[in-house]
Amino acid sequence: MITQCKNCAGQLVFDPAKQMLVCDHCGSEFRPEEFTTEEKESLYAQKAESMNDVYGTDSEEFMDCYVYTCHTCGGEVIINGSEASTKCIYCGSSTVVFNRISQHKRPKYIIPFKISKDDAVESIRQRFKKGMFIPKSIKHFEAENVRGIYIPYWVVDVDHKASVVVSGIVGSGKHSRTVYYGRAGRMKFSRLPLDASKMLSDESSSRLEPFNYDDMKAFDEDYLLGFYSNVSDVTYGDLRSAACRRANEYYNQIVLDSIKGASNKKVIASNTLTKIDYNNLRYAMFPAWFVTYYYKGKHNTILVNGQTGKVVCGVPWNKVLFFTLLAITGIALTVVSFIVLRPILEAMFTSSSHSSSSSDSRGKIIAFFIAAAIGMFTLGIAKIRKVIKSIDLTQAQSIFNFVKKRQE
Repeated sequence: MITQCKNCAGQLVFDPAKQMLVCDHCGSEFRPEEFTTEEKESLYAQKAESMNDVYGTDSEEFMDCYVYTCHTCGGEVIINGSEASTKCIYCGSSTVVFNRISQHKRPKYIIPFKISKDDAVESIRQRFKKGMFIPKSIKHFEAENVRGIYIPYWVVDVDHKASVVVSGIVGSGKHSRTVYYGRAGRMKFSRLPLDASKMLSDESSSRLEPFNYDDMKAFDEDYLLGFYSNVSDVTYGDLRSAACRRANEYYNQIVLDSIKGASNKKVIASNTLTKIDYNNLRYAMFPAWFVTYYYKGKHNTILVNGQTGKVVCGVPWNKVLFFTLLAITGIALTVVSFIVLRPILEAMFTSSSHSSSSSDSRGKIIAFFIAAAIGMFTLGIAKIRKVIKSIDLTQAQSIFNFVKKRQE
């Protein structure tokens, strides 16, 4: 479906900066919710034709896609069963697949794009500039593909009850011991967003949060013009699993934060009950920019929240530079700390036990610095693991496929 300008019949696209439908020919502007045409009403009932029916095939090696005729140039637009809008591969005109919206799973709400394509790319460049260990070639990356995509979400209300057992370590050295803590409670989540696209990983989409629900509007197809979009393809079972997982994550983190004075804390047993208010499910579309670039033969896809501009990514880093600086910094801090803290530690250890020999005091001081070094190293490893996990998400084949299949 092409929404045409009332003044010159040019194509209209949604402009995030103006929050208006803008004609690419004469510059006229219209509010999406106020713009209606007879053509738009007639297309609500348009049926998609199976590709097998169109070409007379029934082979299992062909995927059953849907074929639409572009209303601008007459070219065929072929999409899969979960896309809600795309672009004509011949003339580039925006196409809204009405039967995928109006008759199957029409969203109730939408958060329109606020961040433009150029602003999204610039936000990434500014983020990269601050990275000391990001290679120069990445800082000056060339965006291979930039896609504005509306991601389908179910916004749900959840009642979560849980009782858990947490293990933790108190004390240090040979005096350390494992202790156990019991916690039980109830949490209620209002308007919890759950990604409703199987192709996009829940972890990638959850990192785009939060979205500001104050900008949520009643759904109108015209907001999709100029962008790509998918419809929900998850089941109620998928929805419940995602709600349970998200609720557990929030609950367990609060439990762990409530336990003070223990290290290496982790939930070792739990009993949970998660209920979704199915009478108040809200189906919505939220905006995101997907920016793809290549580095050393690998694709990297960066996500930008299309409403807030939040950048979600993991970036390949200069490992040699990182570990070199880590070693130099560690040695320098150890030397400085030893010089500054040695007199204080000697006085503390010798005063605590007058019978202690000087060699015992030196041993305790050395042990102190060794423990401190191990602690710093452990924190560094945890940080590195987090970075590597983010990079894995950025380079995941699933997120690349989610973007790649969008037609130019």
